[in-house]
Amino acid sequence: MEHRPSQDIDWVSAGDEHFTGAVRFGALSSGPDRSLNALGVLFEPGARTDWHTHPDGQVLYIVSGAGKVQTDAGETVRVTAGDVVYSPAGEKHWHGASENSFMMHLSLTTGGATEWLPDKVGDDDYRRG
Repeated sequence: MEHRPSQDIDWVSAGDEHFTGAVRFGALSSGPDRSLNALGVLFEPGARTDWHTHPDGQVLYIVSGAGKVQTDAGETVRVTAGDVVYSPAGEKHWHGASENSFMMHLSLTTGGATEWLPDKVGDDDYRRG
């Protein structure tokens, strides 16, 4: 068993290469078997990811706040604490906080690295989402 108190989780800025706005994340998975990638991600209001995919899909569990998740097919869901969103393998999508709320989610992925696409989610597309 490994126990890490919350104060020992290293929360770092996600930067702006694949994100718009202020986003911080903390790695929750550790140990020699890194087949599961678990991240806590905190988005400030209006912050979001770029378009991306995951080789084995992604599960998002919304811990607090409110946000949006959108696919390239135009499907948009508004999410709040307790909601779960599953994006299947290869589905192009983005997610982030709503305009007036922070949002924290737990991201669970397997199968390797996120494929970041060159497309940012512009302000107009974000507001429509």
